[in-house]
Amino acid sequence: MVVNLILFNVAIWVADLISGGQISEILSLKSDLLEKPWQLLTYGFMHDPNDLRHILFNMFGLWLFGTDVETIYGRTEFLRIYLATIVFAGLVWVGVSAASGTQGMLVGASGGVMGVMILFVLHFPKRMFYIWGIIPMPAWGLGAIYVFFDIIGAARNVDNVAHVAHLSGVAFGAIYYRSGWNLGRMIPQRLSTGMFRWRPKLRIHDPESDARDLNQQVDLILAKITSSGEASLTKKERQTLEKASRRYQDRRQ
Repeated sequence: MVVNLILFNVAIWVADLISGGQISEILSLKSDLLEKPWQLLTYGFMHDPNDLRHILFNMFGLWLFGTDVETIYGRTEFLRIYLATIVFAGLVWVGVSAASGTQGMLVGASGGVMGVMILFVLHFPKRMFYIWGIIPMPAWGLGAIYVFFDIIGAARNVDNVAHVAHLSGVAFGAIYYRSGWNLGRMIPQRLSTGMFRWRPKLRIHDPESDARDLNQQVDLILAKITSSGEASLTKKERQTLEKASRRYQDRRQ
């Protein structure tokens, strides 16, 4: 998913560059949110067509921190986290702009990337990075530096960087981590309908058929882990994996 997001961002940036910035005008987030609320999401895929560093730094950060975070949560939940962080950061930016009476335009994936970064830091605080390939820096230190400069930047408000959106992304990522959320479980469509299925009271026991059914269930659960991460498993699915593990061990004995 990280690679797909990077490719998608780059493709839009190239298209915007060719169009002379016309796409940015349509998809960027404006202070008057009520006019085009869908810009809360689309702005996160836009980058300044006149500044190559903007997209390079954002995509490098997404790759650097996102790869391991996606491994933890699975590609589907990772995408939900990333998109939700972008929307949240955009909402806070619009709110602050309205409160301060300022008008502006917001583009860039920085809010989402900062949310992914803080998740990485919270999961791997002691992971070492080397600044300029020389200076060792633990992940928590690197994260603290980013947050510190964004706090200073938001307080001074003298540059053209959306520090408020960055800090909002950090806040959303930290809340997600501490709360133990799983965004997929919050979607009603994902609620299991198994409880409504009719089951006959009498069954003919067939060990081979039972083994095939169990193998099929395990395959579906493993596919779910790949797409949504182990944290998305229900109690019943975990019990199914334990049952399959015991049966495999019994066969080996």
